[in-house]
Amino acid sequence: MSGTLAARSLPPGLDYTPAAGAWDELADAGTVREPYASVAEALARVDLVEAAHQIAAQLAADGVAFGGGQAARAFVVDPVPRLVAAAEWSLLERGVAQRARALAAFVADVYDERAIVAAGVLPARVIDSAAGFEPALAGRPVGVAGFVAGLDLVRGADGVLAVLEDNVRTPSGIAYAHAARLARERFLDAGVEALPTGPAFAMLGDALHAAAAAGPEDAHVVLLSDGPSNGAWHEHGVIATRLGLPLVGPRDLEPRAGGLWHRSEGRARRIDVVYRRTDEDRLRDQRGRPTWLEAALLGPVLRGTLAVVNPLGSGVADDKLAHAYVEEMVRFYLDAEPLLASVATYDLGDEAQRATVLGSLGDFVVKPRHGLGGDDVSICSELDAAGRRAVADAVEAEPDRWVAQERIAISTHPTLCDGRLEPRHVDLRPFAIRGDAGARTAPVALTRVALERNSMVVNSSAGGGAKDTLVPA
Repeated sequence: MSGTLAARSLPPGLDYTPAAGAWDELADAGTVREPYASVAEALARVDLVEAAHQIAAQLAADGVAFGGGQAARAFVVDPVPRLVAAAEWSLLERGVAQRARALAAFVADVYDERAIVAAGVLPARVIDSAAGFEPALAGRPVGVAGFVAGLDLVRGADGVLAVLEDNVRTPSGIAYAHAARLARERFLDAGVEALPTGPAFAMLGDALHAAAAAGPEDAHVVLLSDGPSNGAWHEHGVIATRLGLPLVGPRDLEPRAGGLWHRSEGRARRIDVVYRRTDEDRLRDQRGRPTWLEAALLGPVLRGTLAVVNPLGSGVADDKLAHAYVEEMVRFYLDAEPLLASVATYDLGDEAQRATVLGSLGDFVVKPRHGLGGDDVSICSELDAAGRRAVADAVEAEPDRWVAQERIAISTHPTLCDGRLEPRHVDLRPFAIRGDAGARTAPVALTRVALERNSMVVNSSAGGGAKDTLVPA
């Protein structure tokens, strides 16, 4: 690949103008960024509109969607792939795995000695006020042998990727990223030989079996799903099929004789590991009553006869306020400097940090600690005076309900919109999987893209799409 400016100019036939004020993944000042040179040339040779139609038809034929039945929503894959340079991926591999190790250590510590609180690194209220904290597990060893983390990273105007959110309850996307790869490469040659996405399934399977208390040999692992009502229902089926796991629902579980059993083809078999992919992740509901999850899983977990991936109670590390302390978790638990930075996150329960945010609210994004899918997120620079006052009033009334993050100009990527290439904001979700060999980053990542102009909300529930994500082999 030539490094000359001429060789990296936008090729004839590729009509694209990056947006002002944000880092563009493909181009800078009219020239193609060097890792994208082959991709840009390949894109200039194809009919992207036709490729988009073919990709959409293939995904529909394969049943790739969010949810199931009449409520299913299309999984939209833009034909223009995203590329992560090999050197940057090498850093991500190490940084994502490091962060997952620290998050797993935090979950274990929360329900044991709370050493991080005793050391003054993290306030106890961050744990005790977290929606995902499970008091029933306090003082009980929480097994974290099996642990899957999906980190949402964004690139700011400085070109550096930083972690926007940590997802450790039920992170989804591996099967969707694989589906994006299969559909895109069938109809569009990106001009790059990329790492295959398929090995991520084997890595996940190894980690699930390794979580069994008695060891991986002959461990009976099931994937527990809500069924078609779950947004990631398609992924559940793909993973179960690829790994040869029974796909079970809450009604298929029977706690007895100190263990958890399920009945299949006329015989009952004791379960060693549950890969929980249900929307329900709490042991108690908002009124303090036991959920079906507690009734089925808690007893066997406490007796040590059942492992759950991700472990019960891991939602405490999924909390957006806990995110403000993850870099300190890396230093505390791993005695190392973080390889990946977090997007600066402010603890509004801390008086000094709250005053900083409220003093320049237009510089921040304010989020509910426990929200999903971009709900109730306020980009304060886009609000009028009354809107900002309402946000400030909500923060002052219940500071522990909210967090603030510095607003960053999230990077853009060329995306096919109404038949032409336009810049759209993107994030990146790589995955770390923790098994008996420690946490490793899977060779797969999902790029999510905001399909609406100027929108920074990439979530599929808000109309976002996805891109195949390439890492040069």
